[in-house]
Amino acid sequence: MHLKKALNLIIKLNYLQLTNYLKCTKMELGTLINFGRPSLTYKKIINLKNSN
Repeated sequence: MHLKKALNLIIKLNYLQLTNYLKCTKMELGTLINFGRPSLTYKKIINLKNSN
């Protein structure tokens, strides 16, 4: 699942939204990528409840 937003920074709400999507879809890995800054920033989120 890909959601696209350009923001100045990744906020807690973005983290919580991705965590919720991972739980609902039972996916193990998600990535928050921020294209809204001069330098690309990203954060990988792992859903440990669905990993083996």
